[in-house]
Amino acid sequence: MSVLTALQQETREIIDDLLNDGSDPNALYIIEHHISHHDFDKLEKIALDAFKLGYEVSEAEEFENEDGGEVYCFDIISEIELKAELIDAQQNELLPLIKKHQGVYDGWGTYFEDPNADEDEYGNDGEFFDED
Repeated sequence: MSVLTALQQETREIIDDLLNDGSDPNALYIIEHHISHHDFDKLEKIALDAFKLGYEVSEAEEFENEDGGEVYCFDIISEIELKAELIDAQQNELLPLIKKHQGVYDGWGTYFEDPNADEDEYGNDGEFFDED
């Protein structure tokens, strides 16, 4: 099984789990693609490339791995409908630039969206990103 096929299968499982748990199928979701690298400069290049593609990026964080070495992480962020084909398309776009800079793609995550809530975690849907 290819890496992309495995990621697509995992995407469908995550979406199924969220929807089976009652997450709102009609909400916009904050999708966070998790990226790591041992070299901060190369991580920064991945962030810049993602930003140029129109994504938001989080600030990098530094962690210590099991061997005592430094690893840097950040998220590539978007707000989209929770549809597998949209996440697949993002992965198809992001994986080559991550590979170009020898980064590691650590999967993606999102948040449960309560269909009964007046607002989501960031306010009304669509308000996470500045429109300026």
